[in-house]
Amino acid sequence: MINPCRYGIPIVVFLLASAAAPQAGRGEQLPGLRGGITLGKALFLSDGHVLNAADQACALKDQTTPTAPDGGLHATRLARLTEGLNAEDGLRLSFKAYMVEEVNAWAMANGCVRVYSGLLDIASDEELLSVIGHEIGHVKLGHTKAKMRTALLARGVRESATGAGVGVIAAGELGGLAEAVVNAQFSQKEERAADDYGYLFLLKRSHDPSAMVSMFRKLPGKRSGLLASHPDPESRAKRIEGRLKKN
Repeated sequence: MINPCRYGIPIVVFLLASAAAPQAGRGEQLPGLRGGITLGKALFLSDGHVLNAADQACALKDQTTPTAPDGGLHATRLARLTEGLNAEDGLRLSFKAYMVEEVNAWAMANGCVRVYSGLLDIASDEELLSVIGHEIGHVKLGHTKAKMRTALLARGVRESATGAGVGVIAAGELGGLAEAVVNAQFSQKEERAADDYGYLFLLKRSHDPSAMVSMFRKLPGKRSGLLASHPDPESRAKRIEGRLKKN
């Protein structure tokens, strides 16, 4: 049996493509998928294709979401906390604050990290950095790239060529793709791995990793935004406390 990971094919994409078109050949269009995605293209979506889609999706979110004004409290604070973080472990990063009351933050596969004013309003500096480290972890560990691949496949998104040779996703498709990625839920294993990355992210910068514990315990009871994934915040807080006791 072929091991999809051995050839750089994410298992989730391999399984979704197989389920969608078990009889399709590499050049045949997958039934039920918009945009003419073929089985061959679905299985071998390049990193460049995924990152280009992330660039466009993040740009659309910036255009359609209220952004904290330059010089304002939220933008100034986020810029101060992320100074020098334009690159992390080989990953290029960009940061913006959104004027949205939800307690949330997210990142896409291209390294764009977006933090909502609702989170900025309740988090201390170190607590905020713990969330930022967690979101960067999802990118560095490949979780966000996998979500983008899955969203591209599931929606059958097609890129049209331009004179510059860069694929452009139709506006009508891009909005849904952006929302699918931003609202995608991670598995318990992925959340734990991102928590561990965030923990080490704080230690690496000489910040107190217990800030991650207090951040979890500040999260509101409603399961949305940062609470949308499992395990629940209290379980995550206790797990990090366990790490602290061992160090």
